[in-house]
Amino acid sequence: MAQIAMHGHGVRGMKPETLHSFDGIGDPGKFGIMFPNLLPFSASDDALAALAKSMADKLLDDGNPEPGKDNPNIPAGYTYLGQFIDHDITLDTTPLDQQHADPKATTNFRTPALDLDSLYGDGPGIHPYLYQRDVETLQTSGKLLIGRAAASSDQQGAAIPDLPNDLPRNQEGHALIFDERNDENLLVAQTHLLMLKFHNKVFDKVAAERPDLKGTALFKEARRIVTWHYQWIVLFDFVERLTEPGLIHKIKKEGRRFYRFKQRPYMPAEFGAACYRLGHSMVRESYSHNRVFNPTADSLANATLDLLFLFTGKSGNITGELSNDPGVGFAALPSNWVVDWRRFYDLDTPEGEKETNFAINHSRRLDPFITPALHTLPGGLGDGSVASREFDLAFRNLRRGVQIGLPSGQAICRAMGLQPLTPEQIATGPDGKAAKQHKMLEETPLWYYVLKEAEVFNKGRRLGPMASTIIAETFLGMVHGDHESFLWLRSDWKPELPSDTPGHFTMADLVKFVGDVNPLGAAVPQPAEEKVDG
Repeated sequence: MAQIAMHGHGVRGMKPETLHSFDGIGDPGKFGIMFPNLLPFSASDDALAALAKSMADKLLDDGNPEPGKDNPNIPAGYTYLGQFIDHDITLDTTPLDQQHADPKATTNFRTPALDLDSLYGDGPGIHPYLYQRDVETLQTSGKLLIGRAAASSDQQGAAIPDLPNDLPRNQEGHALIFDERNDENLLVAQTHLLMLKFHNKVFDKVAAERPDLKGTALFKEARRIVTWHYQWIVLFDFVERLTEPGLIHKIKKEGRRFYRFKQRPYMPAEFGAACYRLGHSMVRESYSHNRVFNPTADSLANATLDLLFLFTGKSGNITGELSNDPGVGFAALPSNWVVDWRRFYDLDTPEGEKETNFAINHSRRLDPFITPALHTLPGGLGDGSVASREFDLAFRNLRRGVQIGLPSGQAICRAMGLQPLTPEQIATGPDGKAAKQHKMLEETPLWYYVLKEAEVFNKGRRLGPMASTIIAETFLGMVHGDHESFLWLRSDWKPELPSDTPGHFTMADLVKFVGDVNPLGAAVPQPAEEKVDG
């Protein structure tokens, strides 16, 4: 293969053939390119800003999202599972203004594998602060630390006790987890906590069933079971909800055509900087979080994105000590903010167990429209100025694709042998109008194209053919390229833990296995007012 230079940059520190086929020489943690021979898409910041502005979703006067734009196929828990997965496989610390044209020059500080290193770190011996101590030996055990949520009250003033349902924290309020990004919003934090509890539950199960296993051997077996079930969930629950049932099996049988490597996986820029950013379209403006915080009139408050960021250590006000001003900080997550998983995954909750304000949250449709809160990130004025563009997530995504030299969505379709969307299909809707005005109908930014393709082909319920293929092949390749994965060691393996469908395992099965489905429980009945005889 001839060396490909992009915008004058070479492929620093790597052989030319390792652009998208690692041979074990160089750093397999680098970002790479799946389609290295395609020309980069180019557009001005003004054009990208206009397209980004047109991608704002609309809210009703009461602040709730427009009805009819929810995705009934994907409960909202998968939005934040997707974020947890992203943090497990990618970490790029390069400032945005330095991410120019050569994605292979930035190091991915996460292994491009679904190995849960964001959960386990390098294990109890290297990162003991992540793990519990054995109460008898006072040595680090193989169980992960769990934090406690502070006692609080519900909307009726009834007490909610402290609960083992927060991330572990130090005296400053910082979460004791291997990737601090998993404490940047409450739903990804509670997802990380769910995975901590999943490991501990599996650890106890293995310890009870395998008394021959002790110490390191017990930990390794528990980690293997957890990781393999997680990999199964990602491939056959998460990815196939985004794409289509059976796609992973089909690609596994026929082989990957586009995400190829010789020995070790790499992180494709087309995946990390565009296709997998589909989750931004799935985010809701508010959630029915639990019986205390939800959009109904009988709740304490609506669970808005602002509040979901507030009740965290990285982005919010968990500081390790309480201020005299109760609005300034929290010593820990208040127990009334512990998640009710019945509202985020379909757990077949019987009608008799649902509160009057109960509702399952669904993700928003996969389409070009992003909830308004993500168009005005913290620190932005939302006044349309050039400075405010930096606080618009849609603009950031579009500009990043241009800066690192991603090709257009249409170019990738042609390279894959797929028929691209027509200019007439792109031109529909307010976003299409902006694309037409700025001459982006023939060649379209890849991230935007992924969302438009999902809208056109599947009404936003799942991805279109190009993005589906890239997402499925990349995840399948990352698992197959991990020499500790079930696909590498036992390709015919099936999940062993209890599930609604034997031989299969979903996030709903995981929540049920952990058992901590609704920690707040039902509301305490309020005594009826006594009648006074006249």
